[in-house]
Amino acid sequence: MDLHALEQFLVVARLEHLSRAAGELRVAQPSLSRTIARLESEVGAPLFDRAGRLRLNESGRLFRDHVERSLGELAAGRRAAAEAAREGVGGVRLASETFLTITGPLAAYKNTHPDVDVELHQMPAAAMHRALRAREVDLCVASQPILSDGLDSVHLHDEPVWLAAPPGHRLASRASVSVAELREEPFVISRRGHWQRRLLDRLFAGHDLTPRIVCEGDEPAALAGLVSAGIGLTLIPAMARGADISAPGAWIGIDDPACRRTLTLHRATDSRLSTAARLMHTTLTTWPWNTTGNQQPGNQQQR
Repeated sequence: MDLHALEQFLVVARLEHLSRAAGELRVAQPSLSRTIARLESEVGAPLFDRAGRLRLNESGRLFRDHVERSLGELAAGRRAAAEAAREGVGGVRLASETFLTITGPLAAYKNTHPDVDVELHQMPAAAMHRALRAREVDLCVASQPILSDGLDSVHLHDEPVWLAAPPGHRLASRASVSVAELREEPFVISRRGHWQRRLLDRLFAGHDLTPRIVCEGDEPAALAGLVSAGIGLTLIPAMARGADISAPGAWIGIDDPACRRTLTLHRATDSRLSTAARLMHTTLTTWPWNTTGNQQPGNQQQR
C-alpha cells in the first residue's frame, strides 16, 4: 500500500468530509476520492458509509487504528535510525494542555540539554491518547485524567484552583465562596474539552447548577484581560500565581474539595522513547512541582 495514500486516508477519516480533507491536503477532490476508492479495493472492504454524509464505518475504524500505529512505528524507526547515525540523543515531542504548566521544567531541560530539539504541541486531553497512539508526540502533560488503555501514566502534581475576580467585585474581599454563590455570576472560560471548562462544569453539576458562560476562549492572557475589564470571572490554577502571573483583582478560594487540578504525565505503553524523550520524562517526574502555587487566596494588586 502507498504510504501517501494511507496518510491521506487518515485525514479523510478524521474529518469525514472529502472536500475539507482535500482542502487540508491541498489536492483535488476527485483525485482524493479515487485514492480512497483504490485503498478500499486493496483492503477488500468499504471503509466509509456514503449514505448521506461520509462516515467512517466499523471496518474503517479498525483499519484507521492499525494505520495510525503502523505509520507511528515507521516514524519512530526513522527517528531512531537518524539518532543512531548522529550518535546523539535525538529530539522530543511534548504535548500539554497549557504551556504555562511546563515552562519551569522546560527551561531546566534546555539549560541542561541545549542541543536537543524540543517540539511542543498544545492540545486538550481528549486528543492526547490518539496523538500518543499515532506516535505524533512522545509525551503528554494533562491537567485532567486520561482514562484509556495503552498508556503509562505518572502523577506529577495536585494543586488548588482559585476563582479570579475583577477589582471591586462584590466577592473580591472574600477568602472563599461557595459554588451556590456563583450561580448568577458570568464566567469567561476556555472552550469545551479544556480542563478549566470541564472543571467548571463539574463543580456546577455537583450542585445541580449550570454555569453562566458569557465568553469562551483559548488564550489565558485574553481571558485574564476580560476578567480585569469586568466581563466575568474565571478559574486560575495556583501554579499561575507561583509563576508570577497576576490574577486580575483577587484570588478567591472555592469551598469545594473537587476544585483542584491534577497534573499527569503520559506515554504510550508500547512506545520506544528516544534518549531525549527519556531525559524529558525524568525532568518532568523529578521537577519540584510543590514549590509553586502555595500562596493563599486574597487580593492581588494590578501590575
